[in-house]
Amino acid sequence: MVEPMPVTSVWLTCQQPARDQRRGRYVSATSSHPGKMLPHLAAHAIGAYTAAGDLVFDPMCGSGTTMVEAMHLGRQGIGIDVEPRFTALAAANVALAASQGAAGSGQVFTGDATGLLDLVPSSVVGRVALVLTSPPYGRGTHGLVRFTSSGVRKRHHLYGDREAGNLAYGGWSRLFDGFAAILAASCQLLRPGGFVVITCRPVRRHRDDLIDLPGELLAVARSVGLLPVQRCAAMLAAVRDGRIVHRANMFGLLAVRRARDAGIPVHLVAHEDVLVLRRSGKS
Repeated sequence: MVEPMPVTSVWLTCQQPARDQRRGRYVSATSSHPGKMLPHLAAHAIGAYTAAGDLVFDPMCGSGTTMVEAMHLGRQGIGIDVEPRFTALAAANVALAASQGAAGSGQVFTGDATGLLDLVPSSVVGRVALVLTSPPYGRGTHGLVRFTSSGVRKRHHLYGDREAGNLAYGGWSRLFDGFAAILAASCQLLRPGGFVVITCRPVRRHRDDLIDLPGELLAVARSVGLLPVQRCAAMLAAVRDGRIVHRANMFGLLAVRRARDAGIPVHLVAHEDVLVLRRSGKS
């Protein structure tokens, strides 16, 4: 019987709004990515599981948060994304970090991360200290709010062309199978004892359809041989005088109210699950 992985800590990663975490540190076009990782979450993980000069890798790097925060902490960041418009955005953010005097370096590659060994330099194989990533939760996600004469609309909430191979399209089975392939390939880059940190949260698609994405991804990670270390909670809310102050947008609030009106006991999501795993120490 496999012992459950305990929650061992809470990361206070959202004590500032996400826009304040990015202001001046990322190019303005970063807002066009639909599923950005919180900079303070990335920085906490990088600081906790790597040392100065280490290699940090993100196989689904999006707008480049992992690389930017690694650079500012004196690490070397490497990222891959399947969509060229996002790798261009990540490259712009890496260039901005370099111009601001970040002590580390960053590289971005465009391509399908299931074939990452054909994309990254062979010199990084077996040298990566940390794989830090977050998978897409579906083709539509957070995005931004736009007010128009006809009402409130969302923008920048969809991933790109489904033909590009983005795992955001294709359903849960394809997402999990693709993520397993990406993790398996990423493990070949890890040094013995290297860490994998995956950030995610449960997803509700319909009234009665709650997907335990953290649990599913944990099973996927275990299936490729990664060893569970911790399961933490990264706050998506501020903590003030012992009380939680949510950061939910209007759409999130409305969804909860409508669900409760329909008799479904839904609550606002105030944290993101952080799965911490490790490669076996054997070569």
